Amino acid sequence: MPPTDPERVEQVRANLRAARSRIEAACTDSGRDPKEVSLVAVTKTYPADDVRILASLGVTDVGENRDQEAAPKVAETADLDLTWHFVGQLQSNKARSVARYADYVHSVDRAKIARTLGEGAAAAERGITCLVQVNLDEDSRAGVIGSRGGVDPSDTLELADRIEEQERLSIGGVMAVAPLGGDPSQAFARLYEVACRLRDRYPRATAISAGMSGDLEAAIERGATHLRIGTALLGEREPIVG
Repeated sequence: MPPTDPERVEQVRANLRAARSRIEAACTDSGRDPKEVSLVAVTKTYPADDVRILASLGVTDVGENRDQEAAPKVAETADLDLTWHFVGQLQSNKARSVARYADYVHSVDRAKIARTLGEGAAAAERGITCLVQVNLDEDSRAGVIGSRGGVDPSDTLELADRIEEQERLSIGGVMAVAPLGGDPSQAFARLYEVACRLRDRYPRATAISAGMSGDLEAAIERGATHLRIGTALLGEREPIVG
């Protein structure tokens, strides 16, 4: 079913072109190949028709934050060849549902989440690539989950081991959100250090999910491989869910 709103298609097309130009410029400034960086279009609060528009423009990686919105949206766009990324803070009571459709879960921050995802993936007979969400808030206490999710950097390897214990899960890398009010470049530099330590233990765990619409340049400079872009693609318009 093709997109039905030509004006919206052109709006998203222009936004996508601008976002890709920013990514290419940032890669040039950092001496990186743009092919190393994947754009994950975060469509939270926006309708399935916007997913169809993005797909018609060549975007195949789509991210969602909440299971209650993601699950029906995935079902509504099941005819499209998409890779689904769950990028929001994940509660254990939603993990089994997320395991039915997510190809990547960026926000694993507890062993309990890994176990429940693993059980759900086994029941659904599918594999999931998991990223350890790292808390970059320097003011938080070690061993305490951050307000927006994430383990202390020192706990990353232990949680990666718990993920690998699950037959249907695979450790893919790390994810983080830059602290509010902080310097994103410094925060993402810390994440890169964590990513390197993880990659030493699990060489295939090369993903670094960092950077959103406002700080993607800093993320690219510090090695991000996956950018979670929402506002820059879909705008600030009144969202319509459905």
